[in-house]
Amino acid sequence: MTHTIIVTALTCEYLTNPLGIDVKTPRLSWQLTADHPNVSQVAYHIQVSDDHGVVWDSGKVDSCQSVLVPYRGPTLTSRQRYRWCVRVWGNGEHTSDWSDEAWWEMGLLNTSDWQAQWIDPEGDIDPEAFKPAPYLRRTFTLDQPVHSARIYATAHGLYELHLNEQRVGDQVMTPGWTSYHHRLQYQVYDVTDLLNTGQNAIGAIVGDGWWRGKVGFESLRNVYGERLALLLQLHITHQDGSETTITTDEDWKTTTGPIIKSDFKDGEIYDARHEMPHWDTPDFDDGRWKTVTVVNHSYNRLIAEIAPPVRKKETFHPINIITTPSGQTVLDFGQNISGWVRMSISGTAGTTIKLTHGETLDQNGNFVINFKSPPPLPELDPLLQETHYTLKGQGIEVFEPHFTSHGFRYVWLEGYPGIPNPHDFTAIAIYSDMPQTGTFACSSKQITQLHNNVVWSMKGNFMDIPTDCPTRERAGWTADAQVFARTGATLMRTSGFFNKWIQDLAADQKPNGIVPHFIPDPYQPTHKERLLITRTEGSAGWGDAVVMIPWELYWCFGDTDILEQQYSSMVAWFNYVHQRSQHTHWVRKITPSYWLDTSQPAHWQHLWDTNYHWGEWLEPDKSFAHIIPGILYRLVFSSPTVASAYYKHIADVMTYTATVLGKPAEARYYRQLSEQIRAAYAAMFVKPDGSMEPDTQASYVRLLQFNLVPDEMRPRVVQQLLRLLHAADMHVGTGFLSTGFLCRVLAEEGHADVAYALLNQDTTPSWLYAINRGATTIWEMWEAIKPDGSIEGSHNHYSKGTIAEFLYRIVAGIEIGAPGYQHIIFQPKPGGGLTWVKASHHSMYGEITAAWQIEQGTFNFEVVVPPNTTAEIHLPDNSAPISVGSGQHRLSCVWNQQEELSRVA
Repeated sequence: MTHTIIVTALTCEYLTNPLGIDVKTPRLSWQLTADHPNVSQVAYHIQVSDDHGVVWDSGKVDSCQSVLVPYRGPTLTSRQRYRWCVRVWGNGEHTSDWSDEAWWEMGLLNTSDWQAQWIDPEGDIDPEAFKPAPYLRRTFTLDQPVHSARIYATAHGLYELHLNEQRVGDQVMTPGWTSYHHRLQYQVYDVTDLLNTGQNAIGAIVGDGWWRGKVGFESLRNVYGERLALLLQLHITHQDGSETTITTDEDWKTTTGPIIKSDFKDGEIYDARHEMPHWDTPDFDDGRWKTVTVVNHSYNRLIAEIAPPVRKKETFHPINIITTPSGQTVLDFGQNISGWVRMSISGTAGTTIKLTHGETLDQNGNFVINFKSPPPLPELDPLLQETHYTLKGQGIEVFEPHFTSHGFRYVWLEGYPGIPNPHDFTAIAIYSDMPQTGTFACSSKQITQLHNNVVWSMKGNFMDIPTDCPTRERAGWTADAQVFARTGATLMRTSGFFNKWIQDLAADQKPNGIVPHFIPDPYQPTHKERLLITRTEGSAGWGDAVVMIPWELYWCFGDTDILEQQYSSMVAWFNYVHQRSQHTHWVRKITPSYWLDTSQPAHWQHLWDTNYHWGEWLEPDKSFAHIIPGILYRLVFSSPTVASAYYKHIADVMTYTATVLGKPAEARYYRQLSEQIRAAYAAMFVKPDGSMEPDTQASYVRLLQFNLVPDEMRPRVVQQLLRLLHAADMHVGTGFLSTGFLCRVLAEEGHADVAYALLNQDTTPSWLYAINRGATTIWEMWEAIKPDGSIEGSHNHYSKGTIAEFLYRIVAGIEIGAPGYQHIIFQPKPGGGLTWVKASHHSMYGEITAAWQIEQGTFNFEVVVPPNTTAEIHLPDNSAPISVGSGQHRLSCVWNQQEELSRVA
């Protein structure tokens, strides 16, 4: 029988047929499918061609590598499209046919490729006032038919392009948010089919966006500049090979139109009476429009877009239209999302409809914006999340916003003419268009819903940057991204998304190695808030994102280049932490009895005893009322147990990273430091019985997760953790930093039964308590809705959604055995009363599936291993592991579910 291998799923830099990249050595990946098991690749052959023929033929290369294979041909050319295909040789002498052809296209690789000029559409403006969105346009004539055409565009602000009365592209929120002072993305669009022989019109609308709109917790404005600008270059290749280039220059005209206000946080004010029908067509009369101003902005910051663009995704109609006790008309869309509402409406000209967006109703069932500053914090700029639309009075009018986004499930509708119809309102989820790679379902509807909530919190907060919430702050807090990086990479293909973000992190990193709290960092030295922010920067668990996220990306995707790219940034942060560890906090200098072991002062230099640290943020008993006292305490006394634990952990990660990058001397240096920190930590903080202060669940989870005590002491630490869990009646007691480790640590230490008891807990504080209160996303606080119905904090914070790692790695049992899942370890630990589980992860090699079912005392396990990978299966009966190749495998063993359930009781 003849077996076949097919090469499929070709990607370049993680993207399918990317248009306009500037990676000068792009990396190519593919997957294999086969009609037989145990398939592995032993060789590959790549061909790359341009319009003139083959530019690189790799020949047959003896290698199993099918992920991130670097292009090795001649230097690539700006704007050139390259087509490529690959064939492979498998074990058993099976050879594939050539794959279907894929392609990538280069962007503008040199600043000299930019012929366009930056143009400013605004005249005299008040920097402190909200301003209408400028409209820009110009016309041009083409005398010959078009063969191909590309637009290269970016802006100071957000932009939307139009060409001959058609919107260009399906991206929104372009050019995205980067460290604008260092890096500004441009996008590339194929507009071949939008051009005409003869007259054409090109136009753009520009909004404030992150450039000068409200950003961050304090809603700072004009962070990067006070004026908007547009840069656009249209390259046209005609059928005879000649070229025409249209650029932004002094020939463009500008005016303002119906978008009266456009703020990313506040929302949009739109007056349809000021619409300019056909403004983006050649025949439109722009005689009253003003001429733009050419301005001298830099081209040196321009980079091609490397992350998946933000797009409009799922849509929802209201599941209910509520009249609240206070008489409000409220649309309930049934799902908490980040996005906006499209509506169809008719009425009298001048009628204004107001939509206010919120996440929840209060305890009385009334609409509420639940993002006010908690006492005793001063009241900050109020979060509006409003859309105002004024009708023009011409039949059915369809409207959706342009440059804003809201976090919401509920919408308070005011001024609506008539009785609202659910079909006239559509909530549109908007987020970075990353393929979803993780799926999970089980016999518990609550746990399945919990997984869905994690996915939706990720969607709501991955809008070009990883934000803490899509409402109050919308800031790229480093700790939120750090704790969720592995979970996110399981749920979605986050490689390009995080690669962009960590490059911004390196760009915003201070010369002394400090990592700001937020990336991109909106704070500039001139801001009055700068002193407080600077005073608290350099926090353990927050700044450590610079080390931990590149490692997680390497581990999940097998991407060594990310480690190479970020290594200097990682080293800079580690050196800063090491330098700070050489100082002893003044409190400890005058009260040395704080330390358990004062006989070994040499230990002091191996502990991080300075700086402000956010610590184990928002543990269950540390609600908003405790924020100010907690901050003040840590400002005075620091948080050495947390900081020193992370110091040791990043020393370990630096050891692993230096080893992977072939830096043995540096690896030895970091390993030695790790051992010294570990010895100092155990001596200074941990008592002989395994207890420590603070006596919290998080303290013991860190001891175990970061390997901070000698091996012989681990059982005593586990007992201390179990003591607290039983005292809490199996309720979670961790906060931001340790929640993701809690259940996994318990399972790995032989207490999966306790981990399942925590997972199944449905009274507060617990994950399922939120499910019982109707949550559709992950809450910031364990009691965002309290038992009495009062509300607090954000209802869409993904950090506590790290429990999804437990679902995939322990419950389903899918574990990474080698970087990028080239080797997979299946090690499910059934329990918690679950009778079946099915999970999958679509890795760079293909789909990995793990499914188990318990029937009449038998544990049935089925796995799918993708081609070109291997796996090891550990059944829960502790029998010897089984090594397998690719394909579908079914195994079973005896399993007494009732015995497992009785252990926790």
